[in-house]
Amino acid sequence: MSKSVTYSVVPRKNLLKKDEPAKYYAQAQASGDVEVKEMAKRIEKACTVTRADVMAVLIALEDTIVEGLERGEIVRLGEIGSFQIGLRGKGAVSEEEYSVSLIRKAKVNFRPGVALTEVLSGLSFAKVGKLPLKKKEEGGSGGDGEGEDPAA
Repeated sequence: MSKSVTYSVVPRKNLLKKDEPAKYYAQAQASGDVEVKEMAKRIEKACTVTRADVMAVLIALEDTIVEGLERGEIVRLGEIGSFQIGLRGKGAVSEEEYSVSLIRKAKVNFRPGVALTEVLSGLSFAKVGKLPLKKKEEGGSGGDGEGEDPAA
């Protein structure tokens, strides 16, 4: 199993300093997707549980994560990591002046656990050409946009 991450180099402008030229950053490139059905097949090969049973558990896991987040709970998946609701919004001068109208949106925060953090150690990187942009309904640009990007 390869631990090599492919990347392309893309220009990004600093939106705070529009007069400066763009700088170039690495953008990770995905090699494909793994859907729930494929995960179920892979898990079935690694243990004695049938694919149908694995599918049932994965679907129930998704429902349980959503339910936990709706209740305001931190959802911990062992060494995989944890999910928690986070908020973005504007600030107020004092606590008394703060109102719910200043909250702009909720998001899901994910904190990787030991298992995922260990994946990142020892990776190698391989440059590839720019991949064509995917259509919006297919999930964005194909990269995760990580890097030291001042515009992010």
